[in-house]
Amino acid sequence: MDYLLKTEPSTYSFSDLLKEKTTVWDGVSNPVALKNMRAMKPGERLVIYHTGDEKTAVGTATVVSVDPSDPKNPRVTIKAGKAVAKPKTLGDVKASEGFSESPLVRQGRLSVVPLSF
Repeated sequence: MDYLLKTEPSTYSFSDLLKEKTTVWDGVSNPVALKNMRAMKPGERLVIYHTGDEKTAVGTATVVSVDPSDPKNPRVTIKAGKAVAKPKTLGDVKASEGFSESPLVRQGRLSVVPLSF
């Protein structure tokens, strides 16, 4: 499974992740998003998506490790990948038939979204 992680770029941007190289993804409170985080496995691919005014997929990352021992705050360590060569806006995603049933489109406020292609 692959996942999309949403972040407000003024709080933590993909550029911040590139500088740090790895980080623990946290600050998630939605129960469904937390369930998605607990389901992550090392090596799974991630898409980093900027919310707010941008609403654009901007980069990639990989799950390094998952520590689900605290169900209210699973610790998911991620490693920076690369910037997306051609960033995809939410409009691009919504226009794609393959994403019509995606939680990214159906549950717009969900901050950790499973992706299937």
